[in-house]
Amino acid sequence: MSLDRIITNARLEGQAGRIDIGISGGRIAAIEPEIMAEAPRFDAGGALAFPGFVDSHVHLDKACILDRCTICEGTLQEAISATAAAKAGFTVEDIYARGQRVLEKAILHGTNRMRTFAEVDPRAGTRCFEALTALKADYAYAIDLEICAFAQEGLTQEMQTYDMLDRALADGADLVGGCPYADPDPERHVALIFDLAERHGVRVDFHLDFDLDPSGSAIPAVLRETDARGYGARVSIGHVSKLSALPPAEAAAIGRRLAEAGVALTVLPATDLFLMGRAADHLVPRGVAPANLLRAQGVTTTVATNNVLNPFTPFGDASLGRMANLFANVAQLARDEDLAAAFAMVSSDAARLMGIDDFGLSTGGAADIVLIDAPDRASAVREIAPVIAGWKSGRQTFERPRARLLKG
Repeated sequence: MSLDRIITNARLEGQAGRIDIGISGGRIAAIEPEIMAEAPRFDAGGALAFPGFVDSHVHLDKACILDRCTICEGTLQEAISATAAAKAGFTVEDIYARGQRVLEKAILHGTNRMRTFAEVDPRAGTRCFEALTALKADYAYAIDLEICAFAQEGLTQEMQTYDMLDRALADGADLVGGCPYADPDPERHVALIFDLAERHGVRVDFHLDFDLDPSGSAIPAVLRETDARGYGARVSIGHVSKLSALPPAEAAAIGRRLAEAGVALTVLPATDLFLMGRAADHLVPRGVAPANLLRAQGVTTTVATNNVLNPFTPFGDASLGRMANLFANVAQLARDEDLAAAFAMVSSDAARLMGIDDFGLSTGGAADIVLIDAPDRASAVREIAPVIAGWKSGRQTFERPRARLLKG
C-alpha cells in the first residue's frame, strides 16, 4: 500500500481499541488497527479523530471592533446601532484583517468548515463580500468558507439592498440571508429573500425571533414560504430566542412543525446569553432556544459562534468546543448521550444544516481529520478538550502539541 501519511494510535467514536488512518492523494485510503506501510507517521497518542468542527453561523465581517464601539446598555438595539455606525468606516483591507484574525483562531481550534455572513447594504456596499471572498480563497487550504449575502438592517424600507444582494449572488455568494426583526414588514422581507434564493438556486438563512416575547414570531412566515416553494432542507433559522420563553410542550410542537418542513435551527449561546433578559434585575432568563428539546423532535439543530469581540458578543475565541460546553451548561445537560449530541451540534449536525454530504471518516472519503485530546465526544464537551492537530484533504494545516507539566 502506497501512502502519503499515516495517523497512528487514534480513536474513532463507537469503535473499540485504537486505529491507524492511512492517507493517500487527499483521501482516506485505509482505517485499520495497524497499517503496515512505509510513510511518515503522526502519533495521535489515543486522541479522538473526527472530521472537524463545523461553524454554521459566524459574522467575520464585523468581528473585533470593540475598540470602535462603546457598550453601555448591552441590548440588541444598541449592538445593531453601534455596529451600523462602525460599519460605515469598514474598508476591504480592514474587514479582511479582522476576519483573518478570527478565521485563524477557528482553524487552530479544529474548525474546517464555516458559514459566514457578509452584510450587503448601502452603508457596507459590497466591501464585506469582497473581503470575505478573498479570505475564502486564501484559506481554502485549511477551511471551506461559505459566504451568505446578508441583509442585517432590513430590506423593504431600503430596496437598494435587494438589488445589491442580487448582484452579490450573481458574483458568487453561496447563499442569501435576511433579518425579519429589523424590517418594518417582516413577512414581505421573508418572501423577498426567498425570491432571491429561488432565482439563484441557493439556500436561505434567516436571523429571527431575537427577543423574549412569545408573540409575533416570524417562524410561520418562514414555514409558509418553505412549504409553498418546496424549499425543505434548504432553510435555516438562527437565534429564535422566543422559543426559550415558551412552555416545553409549545416549543416541542413548533419543533415538530420545523422538522416536517425541513427547516434547521442554530442557537448562538454566547450572544443570546449576553443580549437577552436585560429588562430583568433578578431571575434573569437565559434566552437560549432549547436546542436539545428541538433536536428530539427531529429538527436539525446546531450551536455556533455568531460574533466575536463586538457589541453583540464582547468576548470569544472561535472555539466550538467551548461553545458546545457553554450550551451544555445552559441546557443543564449531564448524560453522556446528551453531551455527545451537543458535540454533534458543532460537527455532524452543522454539516447537515449546510448541506455537506461527505462529512465523516471512512475509507475513500476526504482526509479532513482533526484530533481532539479526549477518548470520546461526551468527554470532549465535558472537559472542553483541546485539539491537537488537523488535516484538510490530507494536508496538515495545524498542530497544537499537548501541554507538558515540568516538575521542579
